[in-house]
Amino acid sequence: VRTRPGYAAPVASRCYSHGKVETDEEFNARWVTYFSKPDIDGWELRKGMNTLIGYDLVPEPKVLDSALRACRRLNDLASAIRILEAVKDKAGPHKDIYPYLIQELQPTLAELGISTPEELGIDKS
Repeated sequence: VRTRPGYAAPVASRCYSHGKVETDEEFNARWVTYFSKPDIDGWELRKGMNTLIGYDLVPEPKVLDSALRACRRLNDLASAIRILEAVKDKAGPHKDIYPYLIQELQPTLAELGISTPEELGIDKS
């Protein structure tokens, strides 16, 4: 007669945080505040954009506006164009997202003198 072993197999468990869930508005406000820091440096700008692009979302125009203004304060045109390229890539197959973002950002782009990758001819693969 076979019997079962006298021990119980370990059960995997996780400790989930019961912390406050951040709303979309709070998320956007946090990133606008981050990029609006007057003393932001190039490393912080790149770190912030890398983190933001890593999320499963396309940033809102007001967040991108503050990031582009940070690029202007740092006199970093290359990062501004790279942000636009990254957002276009992040939009993926959704062809209506990137034109919408450019439309919403057009006043900021004109004010800051930032050309889009399409205007510069560097959007070709």
